[in-house]
Amino acid sequence: MTDGEVVDADELTPEAAVRPQHLIVTIFGRYVRAHGGEIRIADLIEMMGALGVDPGVVRSSVSRLKQRGILVAEGGGAYRLAPSLDEVFAAGARRIFEPRRAQLDEPWLLASFSVPESERPVRHRLRKLLQRLGFGQVSGGLWVAPGQVVDETASALRGAGLDGYVELFLGSRVSSEPLEDAVREWWDLSAMEPLYRGFVDAFREEVDERDERAAFAAHVRAITQWRRLVYLDPGIPLGILPQGWVGVEAGQLFARLHARLEPHAERFVTSVMR
Repeated sequence: MTDGEVVDADELTPEAAVRPQHLIVTIFGRYVRAHGGEIRIADLIEMMGALGVDPGVVRSSVSRLKQRGILVAEGGGAYRLAPSLDEVFAAGARRIFEPRRAQLDEPWLLASFSVPESERPVRHRLRKLLQRLGFGQVSGGLWVAPGQVVDETASALRGAGLDGYVELFLGSRVSSEPLEDAVREWWDLSAMEPLYRGFVDAFREEVDERDERAAFAAHVRAITQWRRLVYLDPGIPLGILPQGWVGVEAGQLFARLHARLEPHAERFVTSVMR
C-alpha cells in the first residue's frame, strides 16, 4: 500500500461488500482522529460490537490493517492511524463532509500522462488513483475533473510517488460538442445511477437516534457506504448532469443522516472512550 491509498481501490468500488476493515477505517477516520488519535483495542471491540462484529474478527482485521501500514501500535494495546496518512484522511473528510459542486464557469483540471510500456504497473496504478479520485477519462492518457480537486489530486499523486509521471493543467473547454454529451463520455453516469439509488434505498429507513448505540452503528455504516460513492462524482457542475440526477438525492440524504445521527453517535463514542 502506498501513502496515497487507505485501502485498495478495488475494495472501495461501490459493488464490493463492506468488510470489517472498512468499518474500522471509518471509525478511525471520523471518531478516533477527533478523540486524541488513538484507541484501546478493548474500546474498538466495544464499538465494533455495536456493528455486530465479533471480537476475534476485530482483532484479525486490526492485524491486517497494521500489516498494510494503515494502523500503528501504541503502548498499552492501543492503535492509531499511521502519521503518513494524516493528509489522506483530512482530504477524505473534506470530500465527505464538506462537499462542493463546481460551477460551469470554473476551470477543468486535466491530468496527462505517458508511461513507457516497460512500466505498465505504474500506468495501472495511475489509472486506479485517478479513478479513485473521481476523474473521467477523455482518452488513454488524458483524464478530467472539476478544477476544485486540484490540491487533493496533487497531494494524492505525491503521496503515491506518481507525481513525476503526470502533468496537471487548469483550463476551459472550447470544443463545439455540447458539454453535457462530453460529460456522458467521460463519466459512466448510467453505471453510477443504480449505485446512488442503492444508497438511497438502503438508508431511507429512519433510525431511532435516541438509542445512541444504534445511532452510532447507522452513522458508521452510512459513512462507510457514502465514502465509496462520493468519489464517483468529484463535483461535476449540476447544470450538465441529467435532470433529477439521483446523486443529488443521495447526497442530500447522507447530509440529513449525518446531521441527525452524529450528535447521538458522538455521545456513544465519548462514553466508550472515557
